[in-house]
Amino acid sequence: MKKIIVSNSNIINGIALGFSLSLLPAALAAAVYTGEWGQVFSNWYLIMISPCPLVTDYFALGGLASTMLNASACGLACFLFMAFLKGPSRANTLAGYFLVVAHCFYGLNFFNMWPPFLATFLYLRCRRLDYKKNLHICMFATSFGPFISELMFRYTQSHFVLGEVHLTLSGVILTIAFSLMLGFLIPAILPGAHAWHKGYTLFNGGLAVGMLGFFLFNFLYRTMGFHSHGSIAHENAVYARFGHSYGAFANLFFLSVFLVCLAAGWLLNGKSFRGFGHLIKDTGYSSDFADKYGMPLCLINIACHGSLFLLYLNLIIHFTEGSGFTGPTVGVVFAALTFTAMGQHPKNVWPLLFGYQLLSLVVVLVCTATGAEVPWSLSTQGYITSAAFATGLCPIVGRYGIRAGIAAGFMCASLCTSTSALHGGLILYNGGFTTGVTALILLPILEHYIPETRTEMKNLTIDMHDMLTLMGNGASKQED
Repeated sequence: MKKIIVSNSNIINGIALGFSLSLLPAALAAAVYTGEWGQVFSNWYLIMISPCPLVTDYFALGGLASTMLNASACGLACFLFMAFLKGPSRANTLAGYFLVVAHCFYGLNFFNMWPPFLATFLYLRCRRLDYKKNLHICMFATSFGPFISELMFRYTQSHFVLGEVHLTLSGVILTIAFSLMLGFLIPAILPGAHAWHKGYTLFNGGLAVGMLGFFLFNFLYRTMGFHSHGSIAHENAVYARFGHSYGAFANLFFLSVFLVCLAAGWLLNGKSFRGFGHLIKDTGYSSDFADKYGMPLCLINIACHGSLFLLYLNLIIHFTEGSGFTGPTVGVVFAALTFTAMGQHPKNVWPLLFGYQLLSLVVVLVCTATGAEVPWSLSTQGYITSAAFATGLCPIVGRYGIRAGIAAGFMCASLCTSTSALHGGLILYNGGFTTGVTALILLPILEHYIPETRTEMKNLTIDMHDMLTLMGNGASKQED
């Protein structure tokens, strides 16, 4: 069956538009489902004027419907830039889009995304760089959204009352200056972070902004003697009535979206799954799936990888005590899709998730043996959130094998609840920061005990097989 020829760029834009639009009827359905009809926009306003350090659950703060609306609005804004800027959308643009939408459930909103986004856009203009080629950097800059909300609504004020806005001139000036500084610093530090981890974590921006956030938090708070505040606690009655979980709603939404992605990928791939077997053999190291295999197969990968992570969440929520489908839980399902066109696939991700289970088992055994209380479970919110970003360590699995991947997951899980203290919870990419720290610690050990030549020879055989296969089917490959 002949493939329907659609450029990678158009498919990427279509994915962004499709996910964003799907959140609109979801918001409408949520308003009916929860009975929040008539309060959606006022709750969305509450989300936008509230400080939001990690982890601020927007379901608890504003409600299910308003959070879905917030994610849709931010996603559509990103899509408009993707669609109307000259040039093709690339796999890294899609990664930036998924990260924006993911954090709209717990810390990013339609207000605090714009100052760092537009400041980075200004940097591109000043340096006369291609806007479209570097659009993902603007999206990554939104990871400082909690900093923006803190500086604008709480940092320069003696007290804060939820739902009330008291702006100060110093706060506005500080926010503008801070955003401009971010716009010119973030593009400079991203390449350096990649050199630190050598490409073994896909969440390169997490390590970069995490280190920058570490400095900025300590300067603005510890050095200047300001008290750092925690996340906003606001338990609305609707949220409490649903037992802190919208599991049925979330599962129905994601399964519907993944089914559409699977069907679209199958159709665009000539009504077949041919080639997906080669994609899941890829190491995921410095690999652009969109360019190498085409976006139709990436759509299939989105469906398969997303379904795998959704299954993982349902299992741990069912069998362990902890958080359910809260705002952060729903958000990280989007986060787990971030690099499905740049390295992630089910085969190189499962060992990392198994590493989380192994750490949990070790903790349970040790606590049982010593008579201590087990301090956490796999469905504790911090471990749920971290697991999605741990999948960014998949190049370690691809290059060094399953055992190395399990070790990476084990180590990442043990670090995930500690790293946010370094930046006060004011960086949204804490999970990516944790994977970066994990790679910095683990990579030298792997390089020492597993010489590069051993993994290179193994991967060379796979790559040659894939190359010959793709050359034979070269005529059908998608081109931008």
